[in-house]
Amino acid sequence: MATHSSHRPSADVAAGVAEAGGAAGAVAGLWRYPVKSMMGEELNASEVTEQGLFGDRRFAVVDPATGKVAGAKNPHKWGNFFEFRAAYVDPPRAGGHLPAVRLTLPDGTVLTSTQPDAARLLSEALGREVTLATLGTAKGDGESSRATAEEYWPDMAGLDHRDTVTDWDLPTGTFFDLAVVHLLTTATIDQLRALYPEGRFEARRFRPNIIVETRPELRGFVENDWVGRTVAIGDEVRLRITGSCPRCVMITLPQGDLPHDAGILRTAARHNQVNVGVYADVISGGTIRRGDHITLV
Repeated sequence: MATHSSHRPSADVAAGVAEAGGAAGAVAGLWRYPVKSMMGEELNASEVTEQGLFGDRRFAVVDPATGKVAGAKNPHKWGNFFEFRAAYVDPPRAGGHLPAVRLTLPDGTVLTSTQPDAARLLSEALGREVTLATLGTAKGDGESSRATAEEYWPDMAGLDHRDTVTDWDLPTGTFFDLAVVHLLTTATIDQLRALYPEGRFEARRFRPNIIVETRPELRGFVENDWVGRTVAIGDEVRLRITGSCPRCVMITLPQGDLPHDAGILRTAARHNQVNVGVYADVISGGTIRRGDHITLV
């Protein structure tokens, strides 16, 4: 979501809080999304740089008529971006040339970002003219630009706007919404399931980079209490938790066998000020792997 909420713990926050230096859990899942708003790829390990999981959201679909980044935040205009899948043809390496992205369209057509007719095929699939943009691979290369995107707000209590479309600026030189890394705990998923048992709450709805399997005694929206703190992942990576992650219409959209469900967003709005998960900046990079221990330091 393009706005942010202040951190004010609700009645549903954690029943236990990891103390400084204490274990919070372990990495249960890693996800990278090469093209903003499209489905991504699950990883066993990833390099982490100041731009997050390397290769994450390095491409975006752009509407040349407006110059705005297209995506799932405005499904009335763009349809369901989650019917498109993106994965690198080769694993990207920090400091190296960014590989091409393999795109799978809703009808099963497969293309790569480097083929001459990629924009035309994407345009046909989306029903309007688009281009495929990429960020520079080196610091300072194309990073002075500031992209703009648009977001539809459903008519729902608890949101900053209702039944309207707004614009927002992405962080300079990126295709991220607010920050470069998004973490989500299993405790939060479990809490949402308890609050709305009819809903299909799965981590993939929320598109996190890092899924944290939290310790059993940590319950509720535990990562709310990580805001302002530093998280250590494995031996190298250190993240600074900068704020809660406000959600939008994207989490209500169908993904594969997950149905459309406005109750997913409504539950987050009613019980956690529309937040699910947290955002982070990278203090020190390195490699993270599934199973790495996560501690608050």
